Amino acid sequence: MTTLFDPLQLGELKLANRVVMAPMTRSRADAAAMPTALMVEYYRQRAGAGLIVAEGTAPSPHGLGYSRTPGIYNEAQVAAWREVTAAVRGEGGLIALQLMHCGRVGSQLNKPAGARTVAPSALRAAGQIYTDAAGMQEQDLPQALSLEEIAGVVAEYARATQYALDAGFDAVELHCTSGYLPMQFLAENSNQRSDAYGGSVDKRARFVIEVLQAISAVAGGGRVGMRICPGNPFNDVVDSDPAATYAALLAGAAPLQLAYLHVMRSPLRSFDAFAMARSHFKGGLILNDGFDAARAAKALGEARGEAVSFGRHFIGNPDLVRRLREQLPLAGFNDKTLYTPGAQGYTDYPVA
Repeated sequence: MTTLFDPLQLGELKLANRVVMAPMTRSRADAAAMPTALMVEYYRQRAGAGLIVAEGTAPSPHGLGYSRTPGIYNEAQVAAWREVTAAVRGEGGLIALQLMHCGRVGSQLNKPAGARTVAPSALRAAGQIYTDAAGMQEQDLPQALSLEEIAGVVAEYARATQYALDAGFDAVELHCTSGYLPMQFLAENSNQRSDAYGGSVDKRARFVIEVLQAISAVAGGGRVGMRICPGNPFNDVVDSDPAATYAALLAGAAPLQLAYLHVMRSPLRSFDAFAMARSHFKGGLILNDGFDAARAAKALGEARGEAVSFGRHFIGNPDLVRRLREQLPLAGFNDKTLYTPGAQGYTDYPVA
């Protein structure tokens, strides 16, 4: 029976085990969206994962949304990220970079001067967002992307992919959930376009497929993954038929032969995202959300996926793989320091 500790091939990636570190925003970048020395140590500590998927990282200044999140759109950021990848590689680990364009989710107070907030349509997302400068603020009213600007965003993803490879990342993962730009194109309420990128499910999937094509042209499909969570309403997106939406998306992506599909459990009780992914994606599946060791082992044993990613458990357990293998107790974490600056609650969790 397959276990969490067996090696695994995902496209061009050779994982030493099937315990994946899920991408988690931790807000430890600096004000210039630069990775920091703290981030180098944080990822080095967790390099025992079969694969680390680093936190959501903006492919352009326009893609930033939150306070103190990193980017990958200039040479200085590449040099800083190279310190992270070198530290992980020095511990024998693999690391992918998640590309995250927040689209309409964000505040100008969290972006550099001149950066825009863009979306498929000029519709503001409900809710507020935290800013260091002024606390909680209403989400920006976005500018609707023109056809020419859509092509420009796709090019930004491609350029960010090359920067990621230059920085030493083993792969890139497209963030296609949580109400960010790719999901804004997929969702009916945030995409009110009447051109080639809106209306039918195939048209709403077009942007995501074009982004996948562009980043795969740079990295090769065997070094590209995608993260999805069908039916996830986070950040004010609505999809009345996720089965149709993701069937169209995965059909369009099939020729690219992506390394993996990173699937979060759907919040819709009537919808099994893992089964949908297995039916529509021929590559390896990384399953996510709410797994402990026993549930992960059961999912692998039932061939529901090839690997399992852990988020919260990796926060307080930098040596999570060892603890799972040796059946050691898992530590908790301080939820008050998830997004605060500094080492506390970030790099100060001890190993067993």
